[in-house]
Amino acid sequence: MAAETVTSTERLRRARFAVAAVFCVHGAVTGSFATRIPWIQEHADVSAGQLGLALAFPALGASLAMPLAGAISHRFGARTALRGLLVLWTLSLILPSLAPNVWGLCGALFVYGATAGMSDVAMNALGVETENRLGRSIMSSLHGMWSVGALIGSAAGTVAAHLGGDARIHHLIAALVLTALGLVFCQGVLDVRSTPEEEAPPRFSLPPKSALVIGAIGFCGVFAEGASLDWSAVYFRDELGTSAGLAAASTTAFALMMAVARLVGDRVVDRFGAVRTVRVGGVVATLGGLMVVLAPHVAVALAGFGLIGLGVAVVVPLAFAAAGRSGPNPSQAIAGVATITYTSGLIAPSAIGGIADATSLVFSFALVTLLAFGLVVGAGVLRSADRKDPAAPPAGGVPAKSGGPAA
Repeated sequence: MAAETVTSTERLRRARFAVAAVFCVHGAVTGSFATRIPWIQEHADVSAGQLGLALAFPALGASLAMPLAGAISHRFGARTALRGLLVLWTLSLILPSLAPNVWGLCGALFVYGATAGMSDVAMNALGVETENRLGRSIMSSLHGMWSVGALIGSAAGTVAAHLGGDARIHHLIAALVLTALGLVFCQGVLDVRSTPEEEAPPRFSLPPKSALVIGAIGFCGVFAEGASLDWSAVYFRDELGTSAGLAAASTTAFALMMAVARLVGDRVVDRFGAVRTVRVGGVVATLGGLMVVLAPHVAVALAGFGLIGLGVAVVVPLAFAAAGRSGPNPSQAIAGVATITYTSGLIAPSAIGGIADATSLVFSFALVTLLAFGLVVGAGVLRSADRKDPAAPPAGGVPAKSGGPAA
């Protein structure tokens, strides 16, 4: 009996590292694509406005395709579904650089976004299931590994761009390498299968109400994240009159604080609970926003952006975790939350720009600060993400019934 328990615990640990590696691969695709956008724009001969139109298609594709992920997982099992969807996602990296014009680019990015969204839902659902069985928080570090993957992919892309490499060759090599890695890592994830009597989720349906409420908190966090990533450098240049190097440092400070906070966030969540962690994070992000808006000096604004990153880092991982435990259909709830957060990430940069044109960037970041405060007010809806509830299995243990067999 003891040997069987040890074996089960070891399997869960392997599954935890495997799904973390999958998150890393997923992030690496995004990082690889983002660094070659200038090459793709030039190759497809599209204007800045046409590029902006094309870059809306990944979110459109993701929003339409994400509800399918639950039905696919139900039909084929979680591991097989993730393996297939991840392969589609990694191979879709090849498409944008092949686009001959703006319409080809829109179509390529629609497929790119659709496969990104479905694989995103599948891996987050498995992440929540793994967290449930381990009995301790892992979602924050999983998203931290996604950030690590994005950093690795962007670093490789930066080198390729610096060397003047053709993005078609770069992305072909990257796609093949990441596909191979993804297939290897998927072997170790949990193999959760639906029971014969379990009803299949609908192919398309509106998100459950619980997902809409949880998604609203995710919206606040992702809006602050997207606004800070895309506009912090511009804020430093236009509002504070800094050099390009110092302006870029603000984005780096924000991204670095987010990555670090996500990698260590699970320990904080396990100790203090999801609600308290997000509420304190909201206070930290609000303070950071006030420092940015009222900054008397560049150093204060730089610290402010760092605090925003620190404060919002765990919001999205905990929103996915809460969605996965909010009802009988985790994939459907996760898809609903993912759709809302994708939408927030899409509209945040343009909304900040529109408000800045009408008023100023200072006023735009006052709105970001207000949304950060929304985390303080609404953190209670993430209570289901809290692993400190009485029904949670003990750390390192396996609950008696967890929805399907694990490999």
